[in-house]
Amino acid sequence: MTTTLRRERVILTESFDLPLARRAAFRLFTARGERLWVAGWSPEFFADIADDLAIGTVFRTYDDSGRATTWVVVDCELGHRLRYARVVDEVNAGTVEVTLEDIENGCRIAVTYDLTSTDPDSDAALRLFADGYGPFIRTWAEMIQIHLDAGGPLPDSI
Repeated sequence: MTTTLRRERVILTESFDLPLARRAAFRLFTARGERLWVAGWSPEFFADIADDLAIGTVFRTYDDSGRATTWVVVDCELGHRLRYARVVDEVNAGTVEVTLEDIENGCRIAVTYDLTSTDPDSDAALRLFADGYGPFIRTWAEMIQIHLDAGGPLPDSI
């Protein structure tokens, strides 16, 4: 017997441009690379790894309220695309995909969240996240640009 629970699901995509070649920007979206531009981003790895882009790499982060998110690298096309599975226990689960393409003066980053609520009490929060997704992704562009303008370091190019 199969049971289907009726939960909210959202698939959200937004993009922004950066004044960097995609190969230079790519590692900004890895577990370690995001530490450069996301305040408080501090991934914890469950195993020693040399490359945080290796398929199967598992790490955990915490939001401002202390709630844990577990991430798994599920796909990576170096320099072009990476995809993570992510689970916030009793809240939501799904994937996050980042794709990069070259454009005339840099690269275009597209970020897709495909999330499903895993608890009835989380449906409204997922709808709220969806409503604010555009501004949320625009903060990524702003934070990266602030980092670049301040002369912040970049991870190694792909």
